Parts: sequence; structure tokens; C-alpha cells
Amino acid sequence: MPRPFRFAVTARWAGGGTRWREFARRAEAQGYDTLLVTDHMGRQLAPIPAMMAAADATERLRVGSFVFANDYRNPVMLAKEIATIDAISGGRVDFGIGAGWSASDYRELGISYDPPPVRVARFEEAVRLIDRLLREEVVDFSGTYYQVRGARILPRPLQRPRPPFMIGGGGPRVLRFAARNAEIVSFIPMMGATGRPRFGRVGQQAVIERVVQVRKAAGARIDALDLNIWLLDAGVSDAARDFRRAAITIAKRSANAIAGMPYLLYGTRSSIKALLRDRRERFGLNYISVPGQAMDEFAPIVQELRGT
Repeated sequence: MPRPFRFAVTARWAGGGTRWREFARRAEAQGYDTLLVTDHMGRQLAPIPAMMAAADATERLRVGSFVFANDYRNPVMLAKEIATIDAISGGRVDFGIGAGWSASDYRELGISYDPPPVRVARFEEAVRLIDRLLREEVVDFSGTYYQVRGARILPRPLQRPRPPFMIGGGGPRVLRFAARNAEIVSFIPMMGATGRPRFGRVGQQAVIERVVQVRKAAGARIDALDLNIWLLDAGVSDAARDFRRAAITIAKRSANAIAGMPYLLYGTRSSIKALLRDRRERFGLNYISVPGQAMDEFAPIVQELRGT
């Protein structure tokens, strides 16, 4: 039995505090489950205050990070901030975390951009530590990268045993780790250090291979996992000719080529609904992250499919 559809909207900035709160309220009214905030330098909101502002402006909408870059923060303080937002919001936090990949962010922050195996190992250790901090009253932890004595996270998170973990990645190691440790596994394009997707690894076959890896690593817990895909861009049109013209303009390639790239989603409402149902049936992808600029036009699809 496939898991019900869920939908998130991913955003960075809405142009001002009032507009950000209005954006969150509109996402809630349109039926989205979650508002996810990215974690980068540059022209975007810092995720923690943005999550709290969105939660405070809404009643049902969940808030989350997509995803916190582990190296940017101390994991004990990050656990405390997540627990605080969860307590204040009434238990509406999804905690997303990844290893970090943007070389420009690291440069601006003045921290070392270590090789991928080091960043991933540090991320894995941080996740295990944060998991314990959010579950346990007092934590002692001795690892390769983090040493903690008598850490207490107060206030405690409202959700039990802790807020859901959302772990996203494009590489097999991170996805296997996510399958064993997260409640939401997010498939994102493999990114180069400059932030550009590696287009040789974003096609449908590459996603199928990653889903197979996740299913194998998750074992018996796979039925309890939400499998999420992060859309780079999306467009909805009820006119096939307009769709084709828009698709060619946006991606500078044919609409048929775009249709084979799971991280882009263009089409009529009926064709998109059919495609999402097919992907869920074949691959288990039930949780869709829609880019903020497509939130309004995607809303009718959300309202029809969400929870089914």
C-alpha cells in the first residue's frame, strides 16, 4: 500500500517580513503540508528565524529546513534551537540536515571545505548526536569530531520521541545513512561545489538506482518512510502548446527531454497528476517539494492529491 501524498513548498525569501508571513499563510490555505527553508548565504532568510516566523503565522503548517548544512552550526546548539521551535510551534517541526556542499558558503563563513568523505563522516556523527540529544534527558558523547559531557536540551521537543528527521542527498553513502536514520529520505540532484547540478546524474535511471539503494538499506523500515523528491522547477498549464513553449524556453531543450528528468516537472494538471501517481507506484515517491515560484499554480494538484 503506497504512502499518502504529501507536499512541501521550498522557499528562500518573499521580499519582506509581512510578505513572508503571508506566503506561509497562503501555503497553509492551499493545502501544503510543510514550508521548507533552504540554508545558504546570499539573498535568503536564515532558516531558524524564518521557520519560527512561518510557524507563528500559521496554525497547521509544518516548518522545516531543506536542509541545514551540518558544518555551519554546533550540533548541541542546533538541537536546542530545533527543540525550542518545536515546543513553541506546538510540535510542527521537521528537522532536515545534510553534509553541506556549497563551496561559496564555506568561503563566506570562513570554515574549511573538507573533502566529501570528511564532511559526510562529520555529518553522520552529528546526526547520531542530535538524535540522542532530542530523545534523551542527559547525553554524554565521545566521537571523532564531537565530544559532549552532560548535555541537556531544555525545553524538550513536543514531538515524541523527537521531531522527524529529513535527510537529503545525492550520493549513495548519504542516502543509505538516511534510509537507516531518517523518517523522510529526500532525493536531490548531485551538486557540484559551485551549486550546479551534475546533469549526468539527474535522469530517471539515476533516481531509480538511488531508490533501490534506499530500499535495500532501509529493510523492514521502508514502509514507514516518506520518500521525497526536490523539484528544481515546475510549471503547470492546461494548454499543451503553452507548456511546450514554456518548457523549451526554461530549459533550452525539448519538452520530451525534460519529461525524463524527475527533478523538473512540467505539464497539464492531468498529466502531472498521472505522472506523480506513476512515480509513487513505481518508486514510492510520495512526498513532493515544490519550488516557491510554482506554489500557486501547483496548488490545485496539491488539493486533489494530498492525503490520497
